[in-house]
Amino acid sequence: MEPLFSYGTLQYAAVQREQFGRLLTGTADTLSGFRVGRIAISDPEVVRQSGESHHPALVASDDPAHQIAGTIFELSGGELAAADDYEAADYVRTRVTLESGREAWVYVAAPGVQVE
Repeated sequence: MEPLFSYGTLQYAAVQREQFGRLLTGTADTLSGFRVGRIAISDPEVVRQSGESHHPALVASDDPAHQIAGTIFELSGGELAAADDYEAADYVRTRVTLESGREAWVYVAAPGVQVE
């Protein structure tokens, strides 16, 4: 299983059912050193699934006081690939250490994506 830290639409029940075929259970955690902005989603299928044309996106911050609350989910390799498909070209997946000390994957804004 792969730990994934989610702070946005992957926490939505409807998105989880469509992407993974099940509801995920997770644990609350916090990520420091990032700030959250919003990006326009370029994939119409992702907009349809989430019901939103703009999603939150993380960018690195020099201020360690910036903290993002979210949930750690345990995904199979196939589910992680489905999450990659959902996040599409707007995000990149990277490894981070959370406030709990756990390591997890997280999606951050892809290089060149305009973050508001």
